[in-house]
This record gives sequence, C-alpha cells and structure tokens, in this order.
Amino acid sequence: MTVMDFLDRAELGFAADSGVIDEPLQPGPAVPESTYGRLGERVRAWQAGFDALGVGEGERVAVVSPNSARLLELLFAVPMSGRICVPVNFRLSPEEVEYVVRQSGASVLLVDPELDDALSGVKARHRFVLGERTETELMRFGVEPRPWAHPDEDATATINYTSGTTARPKGVQLTHRNIWVNALTFGLHTRAWERDVYLHTLPMFHCNGWGMPYAMAGLGAQQIVLRKVDGTEILRRVDEHGVTLMCGAPAVWNAVLDAATAWQGEVPGRDRVRIVCAGAPPPSRMIQRVEAELGWEFTQIYGLTETSPLLTFNRTRAADADLPAEERARKLSRAGLPALGVTLKVSDAGEVLARSNVVLDGYWEKPEETEAALEDGWFHTGDGGTLDETDGRLTISDRKKDVIITGGENVSSIEVEDTIFSHPAVAEVAVIGVPHGKWGETVKALVVLAEGASAGEADIIAHCKERIAGYKAPTSVEFRDAIPRTATGKIQKFKLREPYWAGRSRGVN
Repeated sequence: MTVMDFLDRAELGFAADSGVIDEPLQPGPAVPESTYGRLGERVRAWQAGFDALGVGEGERVAVVSPNSARLLELLFAVPMSGRICVPVNFRLSPEEVEYVVRQSGASVLLVDPELDDALSGVKARHRFVLGERTETELMRFGVEPRPWAHPDEDATATINYTSGTTARPKGVQLTHRNIWVNALTFGLHTRAWERDVYLHTLPMFHCNGWGMPYAMAGLGAQQIVLRKVDGTEILRRVDEHGVTLMCGAPAVWNAVLDAATAWQGEVPGRDRVRIVCAGAPPPSRMIQRVEAELGWEFTQIYGLTETSPLLTFNRTRAADADLPAEERARKLSRAGLPALGVTLKVSDAGEVLARSNVVLDGYWEKPEETEAALEDGWFHTGDGGTLDETDGRLTISDRKKDVIITGGENVSSIEVEDTIFSHPAVAEVAVIGVPHGKWGETVKALVVLAEGASAGEADIIAHCKERIAGYKAPTSVEFRDAIPRTATGKIQKFKLREPYWAGRSRGVN
C-alpha cells in the first residue's frame, strides 16, 4: 500500500482524461491543464530533479504554498520516490516556518512566489521558488527517475505539522499505509466515483488535503484547484466545471451561503453537489441552510491530522430522510459513526480514544510525546465526547487540549500566551476560545497588566500579529485585575470559558 498505487492506476486507466485544472491566477504561472498521463510525466520530472540534486530516500522536502497544481504534484512525487514530503501551512509566520523546516531537517525547500520575500530568511540546502524557475532549474523532463529501491507501506510518506498544547507544533508522521487506507475509506464514505469533479476548497497542506488528491487520482476523477477561499468564486467554479464534491471547514460553507444570497439565478449544483465538513462541529442552523438554500448534500466527518484524518463519518440515513429539517440537521451535527476500520471508545475521563490503520506512526523526533499520545495502544485525541449507545455515533462535547479551532485552523493557546507575555506591559495572561458566528471560535485574551504599565487592546493584538500568524492573534482582549489559579498555581481554563459558553450544550462551536 503506497502512494504510487493511486497515480499508477490514474495513468493506466485515465491517461487521456483531464486530471488537474490549476488555479488560473497562480503567480507561478499556472500549470496548463493536465491529463493524468501528463500529471505522471510531471511527477517523474520532479523526481528526476531531486535525483540530480542528490536528495536521497528518507530526506525531507518542505513545500510552503497555497493550493496549486505544483503542490498537488509534489504530494505524489516526493513520497512516491521514497522521500518525505513536508507540506507547510503557508499562513504561518516566517519564524514558525523556519522552525518547521529546521525541526523536520528538510534538505529541500520549495516556496510560493508570493511568499518568497517574506520567507527570504528561511533556508535549506536547496531552495527554489515554485514556478517557471522550478520548471527549468529543477524538473528534468524526459529523464527517467531512479525507482524507489524498496517500497515500504510502513515508511513515512509525509510529515504534517499540527498545533497542539505546546508552543511548538509537532510533526505528524503519516505512513504510506496511513494515507492509502484513509484515501480508500474517504472515497468509500463520500461515494466518490470516476465522474466526480472535485474542487480543492480545502488547503492541501491540511493533512494532505484530507487525502482527497490521492483518492480522486485513483478514481480518475477531475480535480479543480482553488487557491483562495471565496464564496462567489466557489459558486462560479461549481457552475463552470460541474463540481460535484468539496471538503472544508464550516467557515467555507458560511462564505458560500453568504455569496449565494447575491448570486444571480439559481444556485449551481443543486441536487448534485456533496460537501464534507470538518475542522469544528457545525451549527445545526448552518446545516439546514446548506440543504435548503443551496440544495447540496451535507456530510460531516471528525478526525485529526494524527489520524490521516478520517475517524467518523455522518450522513443522513434513509430512515431519517422524512424527519423535520431541524431534526435532520441536529443529527448531522454529530461527529457520526466510526469510519470503516476505526474503533472508538471514551475513557473514564471522557476523552475520545481511537484505534485504526490511519493513526499516526509517531511525532517526528519526539518520542515522549509519541508515547503519551499512543498510550496503551490507543490514540488519545484530547477531545471529550460521548458515544450514543443506541446507534454508535460520536458527539464531540469539549476539548481536553487547550486548542482553539478558528475557521478550521488549530491555534495553541499556550503559543499565543507566550507571545502576549513577551509584551513588556503584561504581567499575566490566559488565552481561551470563545464562540463566534462566522469562525466557530475565536481567540480571546484575558490580560493582567504589570503594575504601573499601560496597554490597550489594539496594542496587544498588534504585538501578536507582528510575531505569529494573523489567525492566531486574539480578536478581543479583556483586561482583568487577576486571573484565578488553583492552590498549586494552575489556571483552570474551563472555568474561564464558562461565562462565554453559558447556555450551550457543548464546549465547542
């Protein structure tokens, strides 16, 4: 079970079929529309280029880019040759990107043209700007690359960095087997097939686009690349390309709903489009609107980068089709039934635990964190939840980790606290997630100023935005005289969150 299986089948059965249509506004410039046969040629050109650089098997190749055909190609080219791909969140600050590149030990760094100046200080042994230069300086067309000497399904294929409860992100090692099984089950549960047209509304750096680039290639389905989420642009491409399937966080579908109110004529894709939602539990009202206003089929999954990511899948059952819309939406707001091959249980402490072939091999060069996450042979998700005894479906109720999920992006509260605490006027700080209508949650800072010091909300926010990614910065700051602590000096964040989540049945939004 290796990544090459998906492209091998695409080339064999769909060589002449349209495979990938790049974002037309790429600064690269865009890659011309590729058949799956041409995609295979370009993948081998990347591999031959890495051969020429002397990049060996097991070496890491980091890519910092918004969605693009080139990023998609590298998700195949790098692991198919026994190397390890490191897709980096392009929204991270230069300091954060530098940490990922350094901690992963990447020998090659590929950077999107729009990020080149900002990331000029991030170095690797080989550094390239994606686009025309990589076509001429790196890729070797017509040169047969060396084959992967000993293909191994247990070899690390990608390292995907995720924000956890510590200030530094951890590199999640996903094996070829992890990716293979996830792609297969994702395709199965989404009812994917050869005639699907998939729009990449989900960032490909996010757990390799949830594995959909592989699943779609294996089926020979057409893939449309979207560089930036925009509700109107999503509707336009659904109309232009006949899109049938998309994945994304609740914020993506809220953007589409907002755009649909101004769309001229009938909303495209009615009774044709299937969307998959994850990243945060969606509100039932949004689910109702998707079905009523767009006429799109709504499904929800739950998972983590550490699980490739699919753990559960939730679609309206035939038995529930005649229920009132509000009741159907309420059922769809649950995380759902374990995906094929996944076993779930809830610990005595209320934490969701998982076993599956999609569970990570480990955290890159962090054995202690790996041991803790995989204690007793179960992956500890850090999320609190309940399993329905009657139908086996999971509901996520709270987070055991202090991770804030805003617009589908994970934010470590500890990292934000460290950043705020570096402000000279700050004596104490606690960062929590609070409900937000558009982003699900947003970052809120509770700050105690040092004696005699002064600072305003705008000062704290600007301080953060200068040092970490913009989406991690607090959107509101509340100044307090003190932050309550336990006798041992610990901050009980669940108590700090309580006033903002009052009246809600769950501690996530």
